[in-house]
Amino acid sequence: MNGEIMLGLVAGAVTSIAVVPQVARAYRTKRVRDISVWQPVILVAGMILWLAYGVMIGDIPLIVANIFSIACNGILIGMKFCYRGDDNGADGGYSLGQTNQTEDL
Repeated sequence: MNGEIMLGLVAGAVTSIAVVPQVARAYRTKRVRDISVWQPVILVAGMILWLAYGVMIGDIPLIVANIFSIACNGILIGMKFCYRGDDNGADGGYSLGQTNQTEDL
């Protein structure tokens, strides 16, 4: 494995794991009210394009990083819809723009 591929794999791994703490926290707490659904949706759309580009040029690091990121963000999107009725004992309504200021970071 040459240095360029190794650098690409490391860069892809570092940027791809950025969403893992959010996914883990959403799973653990079942609280997703403060997560905007549009950020991961738009991000996944862009990553699908990057994945297609990576496949077209045969760039393994680009392909691997985007497959992992698409999966993680897809899980986050799924949790956003799955847990929205259970969020903080809410009545199941989905209100935009409301946040819970007392939640720790």
